[in-house]
Amino acid sequence: MVRELAEGPLVGPCAGRCYRARVSNSSRDTAEGAGWGSTERGSYRDLMPQRTEKLSWLSPRTLWAARNGVLASWFGDPTGRTRARWAAQRTAAGAPADRVIRRADPDRFSFLVVGDTGEGDDPQYAVVPGLLKAGQGTSFAVVASDVIYPVGSADDYGTKFFRPYRDYPAPIYAIPGNHDWYEDLGAFMRVFCDDAPPLPPEPAPRPLTRAWLRNLLWHRPRPDDGRHLDEAREMRSAPVQQAAQPGPYWAIDAGPVRIVGIDTGLLGTVDAEQGAWLREVSRAPGPKILVTGSPLYVDGEHHPCPVEGGGTVDDIVRDPAHHYVAAIGGDIHNYQRYPVDVGGRTVQYVVAGGGGAFMHATHTIPRVSVAGVTEEDFRCYPLRGDSLAFYSRLYGRRLRLRRFFTLTEAEATAVITERLGIRPARAPRTDARTTRRTRLVAGLLGTGRRPDRKKRFRLPVRKIYTQLFSPSSATYSPPFFKCFLRLDVTPEAVRLRCYAATGNRAQELDPPVEDEVTIPLV
Repeated sequence: MVRELAEGPLVGPCAGRCYRARVSNSSRDTAEGAGWGSTERGSYRDLMPQRTEKLSWLSPRTLWAARNGVLASWFGDPTGRTRARWAAQRTAAGAPADRVIRRADPDRFSFLVVGDTGEGDDPQYAVVPGLLKAGQGTSFAVVASDVIYPVGSADDYGTKFFRPYRDYPAPIYAIPGNHDWYEDLGAFMRVFCDDAPPLPPEPAPRPLTRAWLRNLLWHRPRPDDGRHLDEAREMRSAPVQQAAQPGPYWAIDAGPVRIVGIDTGLLGTVDAEQGAWLREVSRAPGPKILVTGSPLYVDGEHHPCPVEGGGTVDDIVRDPAHHYVAAIGGDIHNYQRYPVDVGGRTVQYVVAGGGGAFMHATHTIPRVSVAGVTEEDFRCYPLRGDSLAFYSRLYGRRLRLRRFFTLTEAEATAVITERLGIRPARAPRTDARTTRRTRLVAGLLGTGRRPDRKKRFRLPVRKIYTQLFSPSSATYSPPFFKCFLRLDVTPEAVRLRCYAATGNRAQELDPPVEDEVTIPLV
């Protein structure tokens, strides 16, 4: 049985097996629940350092430092080989060869998942008060992808990891994202893998080869990077906060479930060695939850994640012998959920990358129809109308055309409803109208549409904008539309809830639940 927050009748994989539970004060109830119109900012700023560096992807310095992903796509991706070297080093140092962390959690326990956290600015810290409140009683947390922006430097861990989560009284595990790999994962391994020492240098590649060109241009950490790391560790130095991972990919046996974390590196793929390990740990009996740096369903599309040598990660998830009940991915900075019917059982595919980094738009997601999942089954946060209203303000400010671009949340919701032909997730205001201006703005900002409508010109909201302009123009005043997950595990089921963090005081005091689903284990 599956419990969901929903508006209309449920069809598809959940038909006949779902029931609803309404939760007040969320964006699905009121605009105020989404964070619009509030005048009282939350207390999260009390947690921040006096000075924070606002990350700008318009800075040539930042862009040049983050070049390794482009180099890997041009000249070959070395992360598989580097990952294997890290894995061998940890095994030689005494980490379990099967990379399984065996915890002593009871059959009933809870844990948190928060993805794409570490920009170190207002949106990241705005998540913390609600996370600490809703996370009371949890046994551990998992950071799903991109712990540190922009390039995973060791000296950034102080303000972007240890300080924001210093009051979380339990261990934090993590899987790396592409940004953590921009300095070959050295800082990540030091923080999460028992202070792993640097890898020895490899022999230089043959001159004038693709590997030689890549090596010549490759970004590497500063020689003195990490000089403040020991001081930063003091902020999470309590014994109950300590944990050591066997490497960048791992499995956690906790209570009745196995949580499997995989590392998809710079380009969203899995190397052959990790793929063989994934197949092996997936054969163990009992239900499993996958945590990955690259979501398998996202933006209405299926991305199965190739494994070097053949097959995909999703092939492994779908195999009924492996008993996966959910696959949670970071990388995309919002929340999405796709309940996919796989041979008569439902696997919940979740995007959970809204933990702090700039917001990826949801209003660009077309009307959902993928793998039997329809618009009625699909859930996202922020709601598409709130996403469109948010981005209309950003573009209005950046282009100095506020009167033209800015849409109210009611106008944005109305035009989304019209363009996609769907019922609004939040009850519309009676005075909300669609006009030529609102339709034009929605089109320019890349709003999704019904499959039968042709694409027209739009501004670069999804690719160029989110890679360059969005982080630099990200608002530092609420609402931020951030989120995190709490999973409550029993022998019978896992209850997954998506909590919102807007940056407003009201949502700090009572973090709203934006989505909820109960996943059977038996």
